[in-house]
Amino acid sequence: MNLLIVESPSKAKTIEKYLGNGWRVIASIGHVRDLVPENGSVDPDKDFAMRWQIMPGKEKQIKLITDEIKKADAVYLASDPDREGEAIAWHILDILNDKKVLDGKKVYRVAFHEITKKAVQEAIAHPREIDKDLVDAYLVRRALDYLIGFGISPLLWRRNLGRSAGRVQSVAVKLVVDREREIEAFKPVEYWSVSADCEKNKSSFSANLSQFDAKKIEKMTIENKAQVDNILSGIGNPVINAKVIALDKKKTSRRAAAPFTTSTLQQEASRKLYFSSKRTMATAQKLYEQGMITYMRTDATNLSADAVNEIRNYIQNAYGEKFVPKSPNVYVTKSKNAQEAHEAIRPTHFETNEHKLTGDEAKLYELIWKRTIACQMTNAEFDSVSADIETENKRAVFHAVGTTRTFDGFMKVYTEDKDDAEETNESKLPALSIGDEISITNLKPEQHFTQPPARYTEASLVKKLEELGIGRPSTYATIMSTIVDRKYVQQDKQRRFHPTPGGWVISSYLSRYFKDLVDVNFTAKTEDTLDDVSNGKQKKLDALRDFWKPTKSMIDNAKDVKTTEIINAINDIMHEHLLADGHDKCPKCGGDLGIKLSKYGAFIGCANYPKCNYTQKLEIQDSETEEKKDKQESENKKINSVELGEGISFRIGRFGPYVTDGQKNVAAKQYNAETITLEKAKELLSGNTKKAEPIELGKNPATDKMIYYYPTGRYGAYISSNKVNVSVKSQPDLETAIELINNKKTKKK
Repeated sequence: MNLLIVESPSKAKTIEKYLGNGWRVIASIGHVRDLVPENGSVDPDKDFAMRWQIMPGKEKQIKLITDEIKKADAVYLASDPDREGEAIAWHILDILNDKKVLDGKKVYRVAFHEITKKAVQEAIAHPREIDKDLVDAYLVRRALDYLIGFGISPLLWRRNLGRSAGRVQSVAVKLVVDREREIEAFKPVEYWSVSADCEKNKSSFSANLSQFDAKKIEKMTIENKAQVDNILSGIGNPVINAKVIALDKKKTSRRAAAPFTTSTLQQEASRKLYFSSKRTMATAQKLYEQGMITYMRTDATNLSADAVNEIRNYIQNAYGEKFVPKSPNVYVTKSKNAQEAHEAIRPTHFETNEHKLTGDEAKLYELIWKRTIACQMTNAEFDSVSADIETENKRAVFHAVGTTRTFDGFMKVYTEDKDDAEETNESKLPALSIGDEISITNLKPEQHFTQPPARYTEASLVKKLEELGIGRPSTYATIMSTIVDRKYVQQDKQRRFHPTPGGWVISSYLSRYFKDLVDVNFTAKTEDTLDDVSNGKQKKLDALRDFWKPTKSMIDNAKDVKTTEIINAINDIMHEHLLADGHDKCPKCGGDLGIKLSKYGAFIGCANYPKCNYTQKLEIQDSETEEKKDKQESENKKINSVELGEGISFRIGRFGPYVTDGQKNVAAKQYNAETITLEKAKELLSGNTKKAEPIELGKNPATDKMIYYYPTGRYGAYISSNKVNVSVKSQPDLETAIELINNKKTKKK
């Protein structure tokens, strides 16, 4: 028997069907080993020696693997085809060698970028050794993250500055904070534009003023209303006679965008589907494990020759020969050091787009399918006409542009993001010739103000990080969720990032005492170093020493800084943000206001403390946030007590929701003000609640026992398996459920 070890249970099921008899496929369920979570697990003084331990909850999974190996003739390590996947294979092999269960057995490393029968069989037919360079790059990255965490985080905790400071997340937070500084410092500038309603033979069109008194009119040329009035007076009053003095006709074309990389998929799913990066990657993972798409962590834009041939055949059959270019479209990867996968993200089959997917999976698959098909279609073609129209008194020239799509090309299937769609909007002009008479029926002056730079969304922040060379495909979703979960940023209704007070404080601290850590060039150079290690261009120890020397110096210098000095430094950096425009004086005693630190976080306090006890919360001053907070407070007041009738009410108390009849109180954590009813409250009070039917999530490979999800219970929703119960907020997927159950079981021991 042959044993194949993959990362996820759902992937294992799919592959086992492809391989058939003589094969056993099991899952490691992600990483199985990590650094011991205590200081000293990476020792820079001993060539960065690293101490590992089996991750909590993974002991039974390792036992399952070792038990199966005893029955196997050969072992195939088939974790994902990227740096982390290579590390998982290396960890498993190292553990098995320590347990001495591989004697006389052949061990192979195989990697495939799509879960299809052909791809899996092809990978098994061409096994390889574990890539030491990829593993070394993982070890460098893990050691750096660990050393930063255990070096800087204690300094943050000791001063109540924040929860942690990650190598890449800190840069992401700083980008958001720096953008907020730009917005706050921005001073709008007034400017005006003048457009004209034009008519020729009862056909109307619009034109913009491009020249006045022989002076070119650009975006910021007209600065105020006085200048506008002077221009309008000089042109005269409608109806104004004018004439076409120049005409330019040309054909233009537009090429389809490249197939998706991890970054562009996250950006497009955010814009078109309103998915977070985390949601996009979780959905893509499911599609990959079902064999629907290729591996979803990649920064490459190329496609395999087989895939290109399939796509071209599909296009010809579905749309006709005109939509198939003479030779395949080739795209060059823009991301520096792209190497973590051989192909872009694409469907595994192209015969049809019919599938049984639903929900998020159906939406994301449709997006990937259309983008991939479009990338191998002919260009969209346009006729563009521009005309210069001069007024009769020859003082003003207006410029009109018309665009007509003459051939759909790839746009028959797919248009890129919103900005691209706007660029291709059609605006037709009537048939024009030089010398044609034009009537200007109306002049429309319009006042404008320059706008501050836009706040980052997940899509634009991912794009910025990629442009700067910071982070890699496997990290973007984690970065986005981490900075939100740790409350360094928050999102408004338009999904734009605002730095929280905690984000401002930690960014100010790191900018002052760990300047290199949050410097985009330093961080990008670190990513380049990791790539060099992956490619075998730099040795692991050299990379670690080069990074650790300046980082250790920063940590050592920051250790002895007094808290008062830190507070003063943060105040200097944040003064313009918090206390500008006369808001730096205490309204109670007139003393100086500034940042103070406590175990509950940063706040504004008076310098005359303890004589003056004035304090003020640090809050995001955003109208939408304030509106949301006021609304939430109003809602909270409403739901503190809901009368259900017959003397029974639903209330929010110190220990959560409960129902009461005035004599008896019963917890109702599974309900809220909208879902509770009088009947349900009576059931709770009488103790006759009916237990909801459990939902089967699947078997736990570690125990071979079924995991059940219970929507309601005494303390809310929970999952249960083999007499182990874990509370959850909502129904989890199988992998999450396995992790929760196994971790709980480990803790019980």
